[in-house]
Amino acid sequence: MRAWRGRRSPVAEKRADQPDRVADLAETLAAEPRAQFLFTDEQQQLLSAVRRFAAENFDEPTIRRLMESDPPFDPTAWGRLGAELGVLGLSVPEADGGVGGTLVDQAVAVEELGAALACGPLFGTVFLAIPALVASSAGPVRDELLADLVEGRRTAAFVVPDSAGAFDAADVTVRSTDSGLTGTVDGVVDAGAADVLLVAATGQDGVSLFAVDAAGTGVQRTNQLTVDLTRPQATVTLSDAPGQLVAGPDEAQRVLTHAFQVASALLAVEQVGAAQHLLDVAVQYAKDRLQFGRPIGSFQAVKHRLADMMVDLEHARSTAYHAVWALADGSDDPALAASIAQATCSAAFSRIAADAIQTLGGIGFTWEHQAHLYFKRATVDAALLGSAEAHRSRVAEMVLDTATADKAPRVADGTRG
Repeated sequence: MRAWRGRRSPVAEKRADQPDRVADLAETLAAEPRAQFLFTDEQQQLLSAVRRFAAENFDEPTIRRLMESDPPFDPTAWGRLGAELGVLGLSVPEADGGVGGTLVDQAVAVEELGAALACGPLFGTVFLAIPALVASSAGPVRDELLADLVEGRRTAAFVVPDSAGAFDAADVTVRSTDSGLTGTVDGVVDAGAADVLLVAATGQDGVSLFAVDAAGTGVQRTNQLTVDLTRPQATVTLSDAPGQLVAGPDEAQRVLTHAFQVASALLAVEQVGAAQHLLDVAVQYAKDRLQFGRPIGSFQAVKHRLADMMVDLEHARSTAYHAVWALADGSDDPALAASIAQATCSAAFSRIAADAIQTLGGIGFTWEHQAHLYFKRATVDAALLGSAEAHRSRVAEMVLDTATADKAPRVADGTRG
C-alpha cells in the first residue's frame, strides 16, 4: 500500500468553539486533490499467493478437522507459511531473519488468512509475540526465538493480561523471583499448542518480559472450553518456572504496549477478511436462492441488508488499514488509531455475521454450514483485546477527556504533507 502522507490535522489545533475555522478547513480539504490508497503490485501478488495457499490448506473440511485435532492446526502448513511464503515475518527486518517489509504487507496476508478462518497460532505468534520481540533489544534469547518464530519452527503464546488492548502493569498477575516465575493467567490464546510462552512478570525492579519453555518444569496449561474451536484458549499456571529474560523493566512497558497496538490493528484486519468472506457468501446465496420464482436478492429487503453489510465492511476496512498505516508510518497516534479500528471492526464483523445468517435463512443456523463458524469467530474476536464499547470509551477519553489544545491526538486529514 502506498505510504500515506498525512499532516497533523488542523482540527486538532483549533478549539471546538471556532466553527468558522472548521468551516474554512472543510472548504480547504474539499478543494485539495485527494490521495488514492492502493496496494502495490508486489502486495497484489502477495495477496494472490496467500489466497491460493489458503484455498489449498484451509478449505472448510480441513478447518473442521483441524479445530477438533490436537494440536488444533497443521504444523507442516504452518512451517510452509514461514519458510516458503515468508508470511509470518513480513514486517520483521531482514537483519532479524524476516522479509523486511512493512506492517501493511503483514496485514495483506492476515486479511486473506482471516477470510479462510485459518487454523493456527496466528494470534499468539504473529499478532503479539513477533511484534514484541521485534520491539525488544537484540540479545541471544530474543534473536534465536524470533528467527524460529519467523521460520515457523516454533510457535508462541502471549501470557500478558491486557486492559482492552492496552498494557497496564497493575494487571500483571505473575511474580518473578530468584526461584522462577509464579502465577496464573486465564484466557491465553494459543497457549495449549505453543512451544514458547512470552510471560510478563513483576519483579523487584518492575515488570519484565520472559521466554518460558511451554513444556518445561513448573508450567501447567489447562485448555478452556471456548465458543470458537478455531481459536483455542487455555489457563496458564506457573510454579517457579524458569524463564529467560527478553525485555527488562527499562523497556518492557514500551515493548508490551507496542505489541498490543500491533495486535489490535492486525486483529481488525483479520476481522475485515472474515467479514468480506461472509458478505461474498451471502451475496452469492441471494443470487442463487429462488423464492416465488425469482432470486431472493431481487427483493428490496434483502438488497438493503446486503447494502448495509457492504457499508459496514468498507468502513471497517478503512479504519483497520488506517491503524496499520499509523503504526507503520508513525505520523498518527497509534493508540487512537488502534482503538478506532477495534471499535469499528469488532462491531462490523458481529453485525455482518448475524446479517449473513439472516440472509441465508435456516441453513445458516445448521452445523453443516460454514456461517456458524464465522459467527463464533466474530463473537470471540469481539471480546479479545477489548470490546467495541471499551474501545469507544478509550477513544472518547483520548479525544475529549485528556486531550488539550497543545497536546491533541494526531489524526491525519488525508492530504499529502
